[in-house]
Amino acid sequence: MLAGKRILLIIGGGIAAYKSLDLIRRLRERGAAVTPVLTRAGGEFVTPLSVSALAGEKVFTDLFDLTDEAEMGHIQLSRSADLVVVAPATADLMAKMAHGHANDLASTLLMATDTPVLMAPAMNVRMWDHPSTQRNLTQLLADGIRVVGPNSGDMACGEYGPGRMSEPLEIVAAIEAGLGQGPLTGKRILVSSGPTHEPIDPVRYIANRSSGAQGTAIARALAALGAEVVFVTGPADVPPPAGVKVVRVETAQQMLHAVEAALPADAAIFAAAVADWRVASTSSSKIKKDAGRLPVLEFAENPDILATVSQRKSDRPTLVVGFAAETDDVIAHATAKRARKGCDWIVANDVSPATGIMGGTENAVHLITTNGVEDWPRMSKLAVAEKLAARIAAALT
Repeated sequence: MLAGKRILLIIGGGIAAYKSLDLIRRLRERGAAVTPVLTRAGGEFVTPLSVSALAGEKVFTDLFDLTDEAEMGHIQLSRSADLVVVAPATADLMAKMAHGHANDLASTLLMATDTPVLMAPAMNVRMWDHPSTQRNLTQLLADGIRVVGPNSGDMACGEYGPGRMSEPLEIVAAIEAGLGQGPLTGKRILVSSGPTHEPIDPVRYIANRSSGAQGTAIARALAALGAEVVFVTGPADVPPPAGVKVVRVETAQQMLHAVEAALPADAAIFAAAVADWRVASTSSSKIKKDAGRLPVLEFAENPDILATVSQRKSDRPTLVVGFAAETDDVIAHATAKRARKGCDWIVANDVSPATGIMGGTENAVHLITTNGVEDWPRMSKLAVAEKLAARIAAALT
């Protein structure tokens, strides 16, 4: 829990600022003291009165408050907390942090602090994907700023994609991890995600419909619980989570090499949709269309990454979790797969086109263990990730 911890909460100016009110409540019910700083733009979305009432403390808004600045109050504020949290961290705040601006109370506090900083980005998907924001994110991560989120989903502007601020309980988990109190602190976990692309020639490849959304959500949820996450990803549609070590690959063979290089680990979660086959002899030149004749492709079997890791002798992870995407007899096929591969758990789901799960935002899974089958209700992929991360934490601690 967070009893006795002091959190300096900087609330930026975005519609997600309303979530900061619930975040304050969640932190206080866990015993933390919250000192709120409300930017001028943040005050357009939530009022100082509502923030103060929930925090039980004065809301700071102005750098040039004569009473507080007589004793250099902004210096004291910046250094008296155990953790500085920026939620929401807007594109503007991220830019100020990355470039060292200090023209208001929030940015000055962030410049003057020697306390660890955690930010929860929130903005329109186009702003999040903009090269300048991604450059700023890279710089902030290099500066040691911790990041939680953002999530993907529907936005107030009507668009869809990454940019939604993490939910308050996700941020609480990240705060606990940032203070060295997450249940997975000290654990190293490997997560594979996304599809693989198996080349036919320089311009064509074999792939599948996996978006990488579920694996990304799992990596984010594990990192939020304090784990050191190595994220091995194929060419996914969704961006990798912040705050984890990202290893990008294209093919199944490359993924196997990256996975083996990441060992040892306390747990390995194989959410990637790895192609079962590859073209045995890839053409070095584009295969030309020849009227009346079809090319003949000879296939070779790809390495079985889940079985390879499950059956390792010396450095097998304590917990190995596989995924089974099926279109019929889901539980029977997944149960047989767990026994055949030698893994500890299988997370199985029905990816028939009618379910909308493959490439969608929701999932309905069955967790298969030595104790039997658990049927989880249909929920968002984020909720599935959080539930699975909690189960993993319980198994490893």
